[in-house]
Amino acid sequence: MSNQVSNHVPKPARLLSPRPPAGRPDASTHPVPQRPDAVAPARRAPQRPDAAPAPREPLWRDLVGEVLRRERLAQRRTLKDVAEAARISMPYLSEVERGRKEASSEVLAAAARALGLGLGDLLARTHGELVRVTSRAAHQVRPVRTAPRASRDGLCLAA
Repeated sequence: MSNQVSNHVPKPARLLSPRPPAGRPDASTHPVPQRPDAVAPARRAPQRPDAAPAPREPLWRDLVGEVLRRERLAQRRTLKDVAEAARISMPYLSEVERGRKEASSEVLAAAARALGLGLGDLLARTHGELVRVTSRAAHQVRPVRTAPRASRDGLCLAA
């Protein structure tokens, strides 16, 4: 190796701002890393101002939890009592009732049995709740306004 001194001067350190500059960031200064298998996000269709937003579909776990809790309370039983009879933990049953956990079919069957129901009974009641909730939501949707109709009834031919 040689002991020569280099005339190379290192570049000064550059500080990077943790925030993007005001306005829209330029792609050349702030490149967004792309995975080769990434899919472009779907564009949302513009919403019409007179169209009501689509009602959110209820989650099955929320409906099952409501049915379990309603049945337990109708029987005037405690969470602890039902959890012990079903041989599942009380905190887990509580989370199932609140719709926080997606319970397996075995857990649902055990909870239903502890309440004196069969799994089919629980599912039928949950289906009824789903129908009730979705039909109520369908009736609350505002109709889309259309252009006023002509006052004449009959056939109109254009040349």
